[in-house]
Amino acid sequence: MAVRGGAGVGKSYFIRSMADAGLGRLCIFDVERKTRLLRGVGDHFDGLEVEFTDELPDFIDWALAGEGRDQNYGCFALDSWAAYFSAKHAEVLRAVRERTGDPLAQPTAEELAADQMVLQGVLRRLCIESGKSVVIADQIPAKGKESKEDNEVGRVLPMTASGLEYFADVMVEISLQERDGEIVRVFQVVKSNSAAFEVGQEFTGDVTFKDFLDHMRRETSSSLPIDAPNPLTVPETLDESPALAVVEAPMTTQELVEKALRHGFKQSDIVTAARVYHGQPNIYHLTAEQVADLDRRMSARIEKMAETASGTKAERAGRGLKRA
Repeated sequence: MAVRGGAGVGKSYFIRSMADAGLGRLCIFDVERKTRLLRGVGDHFDGLEVEFTDELPDFIDWALAGEGRDQNYGCFALDSWAAYFSAKHAEVLRAVRERTGDPLAQPTAEELAADQMVLQGVLRRLCIESGKSVVIADQIPAKGKESKEDNEVGRVLPMTASGLEYFADVMVEISLQERDGEIVRVFQVVKSNSAAFEVGQEFTGDVTFKDFLDHMRRETSSSLPIDAPNPLTVPETLDESPALAVVEAPMTTQELVEKALRHGFKQSDIVTAARVYHGQPNIYHLTAEQVADLDRRMSARIEKMAETASGTKAERAGRGLKRA
């Protein structure tokens, strides 16, 4: 799940609510270094403050595949994706401007796509490989021209340069709005892969992550693996494949002709045999099976000729002994 919104709308508070959703111990990867201010950090959940953005992949590896596995984390959060992506994207932008000498240069579409491919490894690791519930916070700037254009052309989800929307199953935009004379927090679904959440659906008030889980349980079948993954129905590892057999390459027409010449035949003999046995006057149009058949016939003829030659030599030797 991704939660987007401006500063102060409650994204970090919503992330902290994952600790009370019954999913297990929460681990927050904090790029903005403010998790220390949330109630219960270090006791009710863990907050890992990432001082340098380059270290974020190492923190994630530690939690998913390193010593952090001993903590038995049941869910994860990243606060925030915008802080990580903007810092790394700024490095790319700086490199482009230094290379071109243009202080206003922008990355090309190809450079931006390559930038996304590398940086989204963090999202891929968390959202796909972890197998846990994940919430990622993302900042959005003040709405202006882009928001107006989105409304005019009917876009529901403003696409971001970072591509976070491609990895989130449900993306929610949080805002503070005045309704019935009161300021309330509004959670509006702007992207959904789940039938339980329709685009445009709103949740208002003091909404927590558990409220979204409870709504999903009500709207979907009870077999949906929300609390824990379903047991595997296939083995975790593939059976060892049998050893590959070495198959000899089929004989070519040229090899057949060379073999015939070595044993005293002519190429015309091959042409005649091809016409008689396979109705093919052009030996270079023979199939691999037809070439193999002619080779078997020629080999049998060669063996018979060798036996005849051996018998003739034996007879001559016998007649010589009688005369002696």
